[in-house]
Amino acid sequence: MDWLAALITGLALPAAATALGFAWKARTGRLHAARAAGAAGAASVRDETIEALELERAALGSAATLVQFSTEYCSRCPSTARQLTGLAAEYSGVRHVEVDLTHRGHLAERFNVLQTPTTLILDADGVPTARIGGVPRLDAVRDHLDALTGRTRVTS
Repeated sequence: MDWLAALITGLALPAAATALGFAWKARTGRLHAARAAGAAGAASVRDETIEALELERAALGSAATLVQFSTEYCSRCPSTARQLTGLAAEYSGVRHVEVDLTHRGHLAERFNVLQTPTTLILDADGVPTARIGGVPRLDAVRDHLDALTGRTRVTS
């Protein structure tokens, strides 16, 4: 390899890695709305979701549920759980449920969890309305919960 090709490669690889890192960081923690299933499909999606999560209907909130996927070795999961529990306490009818994937890997495959924490936001019927990979940005979660619960907030 000549020196020019080596120089170009030596400069291009770190630049590409930096660009990918910035793209990953920008995407992590963002709320992504789930696709609407339609009226007929919503009941089916709800039943599949609740059954797949192995949750009792009583574990879900009456207005919304924050389902956090975590593992034993996740360093960011305990602080995320505290934040989501506190956020759920701000709303009437919103619950936070933590699902440990350490010994339930089939759930990671079923819900396509590639990193922990990952959070699903379920509506009152148990239908997923949003998904967040990584530590959630709480303002976005609040805005989404406001829309689900019909709560209005005055922002300063």
